[in-house]
Amino acid sequence: MPDDLVFMMGKYEARIPADRQYSPKHVWFQRQDNVHRVGFTAYSVRLLQDVYFLDWRIDAGATLKTGQEVGEIESSKALSTLYAPCSGQLVRFNEQLLNDPSAINTDCYESGWLYEMETTADLLTPEAYIQVLEDGWEGTQRLLKGQIN
Repeated sequence: MPDDLVFMMGKYEARIPADRQYSPKHVWFQRQDNVHRVGFTAYSVRLLQDVYFLDWRIDAGATLKTGQEVGEIESSKALSTLYAPCSGQLVRFNEQLLNDPSAINTDCYESGWLYEMETTADLLTPEAYIQVLEDGWEGTQRLLKGQIN
């Protein structure tokens, strides 16, 4: 198995596993038989910080369109709307997260997965995702520091 990649967020490491694909919307996709398991990347979890509430606004079996509102997540940073990163068919949710979303914080690449979906979307390689992070990091830092005009 190839080595994981690492993106440095200042002094913090965001691990990017090499065994999955990515969306520029900071979620990972890992093929599981004929579906993709989807979850937040370490980069997005670091920006969210301490997730403590998750709610879905759609049902399993729904057909998703890119950018469609699918749920809501609350963290110590903010209450945020969740959007579908790509088009496809939602198969099932990680029901354990509804009662206790802390796995998103502690194990985002394994037990903290969000849902499974069928999709034929063009996804990014780990290297291409790292490039997306590098290209956007300066703007992200300004946003984090409240310096965006």
